[in-house]
Amino acid sequence: MKLIKLTAISAAVLASTAALAAEPVIVVDNNDAMAYEAQPVAVAYEAEPVAVAYEAEPAPSYAYNADAGVLSNTTGAVLGGTKTLFQTAINPASVSAEVGTLGYGANVAWSMNEKTELQAGWAGGDVADLFGGDFDANDVNYDVDSDFSNPYLGVQYRPVANWFTMGAGIIVPDNDIDVRANPNGGANGVYKINDVSYSAESVGGLEGSIDHRNKLAPYATIGFRPNITNNFGVFGEIGAAYMGKTSANVTASNVSGDPIFIKDGNGNDVLVPGETAQGVADLAAQELEDKDYLEWFPIVKVGATYRF
Repeated sequence: MKLIKLTAISAAVLASTAALAAEPVIVVDNNDAMAYEAQPVAVAYEAEPVAVAYEAEPAPSYAYNADAGVLSNTTGAVLGGTKTLFQTAINPASVSAEVGTLGYGANVAWSMNEKTELQAGWAGGDVADLFGGDFDANDVNYDVDSDFSNPYLGVQYRPVANWFTMGAGIIVPDNDIDVRANPNGGANGVYKINDVSYSAESVGGLEGSIDHRNKLAPYATIGFRPNITNNFGVFGEIGAAYMGKTSANVTASNVSGDPIFIKDGNGNDVLVPGETAQGVADLAAQELEDKDYLEWFPIVKVGATYRF
């Protein structure tokens, strides 16, 4: 009898469950009533899962754009490893060709952000003809032959993100400058040194060289860099590099020890007792070393740029 009762109760429970499952379920969503027919769901029980904690890796602190050659976070790049730095190095933003007082050359630039570019370049060659091939040191005119080598590393900054630029950096100068004095009035004229007119005939030729003492020369420029097309642009810069004091060496061709004469106000030769041709050459060298513009070397350059 108990078995029959238990069987009847079980059947009633199953029937009730089936009936509930068959009854539609009404859901109100945004004032719209929707009727869904419930489906019986089979439930399977499993062993409780073991909780495992995973620590997410931190996101890199830098982002490199291979197309633009832009490294948005240089600190992250250094900490991130050499791969990003290498990718940056082989993906420059632009290359440029230039000509100016430092010589003929080229540079490669890498964009650090939308306003700042890092540049590495070189300028050199025989550039004496670019500024006339001669210059005056006080009252003496000198012909110049040059062999320049000026590798440099610098930064170009666009303060208002347009064509106006400000530049600064370091030059490693290795410039050979040879000079030859031109006497006033030709071979029979005079070298006017320290306001004294020495007879060029008695002194002979004056030739020498000038060397800058600085092994590293800081520079600063201002300029413009407008873009002509999406890829091509032009630029111009003016500024100066501090080359430091100069060392000059001048020799006279008259090594015979012949007496030295100066010209008086009437053009007559006047003997200078004890003076030598090399003594006059040393005075000329001192004037060259005192020339200020050789200490602050002018930078004037123009060029064209191709942007990747």
